[in-house]
Amino acid sequence: MLKRIQAGLALLAVVGMAAPDPARAAGDSAAGRAKARQCSACHGLNGLARMPNVPNIAGESPIYLEKQLKAFRSGERTDPQMSVIAKPLSDQDIADLAAWYSGIRFSVTVPE
Repeated sequence: MLKRIQAGLALLAVVGMAAPDPARAAGDSAAGRAKARQCSACHGLNGLARMPNVPNIAGESPIYLEKQLKAFRSGERTDPQMSVIAKPLSDQDIADLAAWYSGIRFSVTVPE
């Protein structure tokens, strides 16, 4: 049974990677990777947080990432670090960062 579940999850992962994501098309992932250097101290360049009070953002929806960054930029959402970092970001910067972090895929191994 476990083998069938793992096979099903593997198939879903392959299908998910092949499916185009129209929301990701707005940003440039390579540009986002370069811009993510300022984010890496807390979120890591790979989107896996380095501190317990910071969220992992790897593989997160680009729509969600853009919405949150824009909320920090506008002051609708506040955080001592994120508000300062998001303030100077342009819409293109935000789209690029969202493209980079949403495109990061990692796998979790399930022991048998």
